[in-house]
Amino acid sequence: MTDAVMAREELAKVSSLALTARRLIASGKLVDLVALEERVRAVCEGIQAMPREDGRELIDDMQALINKLDQLTRDLESRLAACGGPADPPDGD
Repeated sequence: MTDAVMAREELAKVSSLALTARRLIASGKLVDLVALEERVRAVCEGIQAMPREDGRELIDDMQALINKLDQLTRDLESRLAACGGPADPPDGD
């Protein structure tokens, strides 16, 4: 199995984790996102270490994961706002 194939499979698994997190948040459950963060970091590092041509094969899969993570962020922000938290995340100042 090539590195690109393994990375594509890992991207699919991470995408599934993000989707599961969104479902749990929608049902009002608390979600620990540490494992998701670690998996995203690992798959990104693995892709970065690949030859450029192999990594380019994964652009669509990576964009799909980014879209899911962006939606997860919006879901978390909406949930936080619904609980009376800040509507906008802090800017780090």
